[in-house]
Amino acid sequence: MAQQALRPNTAGSLFASDGKAHPVQDTLMVVTLVLGLLSFITSFFHGLHLLTSWTGLVGIFTGAYGQWISVTTRERTVLILGLGASGIGFLIGMAHGGLFGGLVGG
Repeated sequence: MAQQALRPNTAGSLFASDGKAHPVQDTLMVVTLVLGLLSFITSFFHGLHLLTSWTGLVGIFTGAYGQWISVTTRERTVLILGLGASGIGFLIGMAHGGLFGGLVGG
């Protein structure tokens, strides 16, 4: 009976191994994933290069900070997916015109 009380309850989540709440890390995880998906999807449209490159850049910084403070494997897994999508979107956005293409210079 005493051993059952000491076992952690990991039935709720496959990757959340510590059983504690991480609101900051979870927020960064969701923000990185949303920015990554937005950047990746808008990279298919040449005229949206400003949105693509900026959301990709912000997603990269958000994901990097999230990786730095992440605690569980679940957070790191989703952050890597968001970082990858942000990076691809950012690079394609840069190839299509960049962060200031058409607005600065000429």
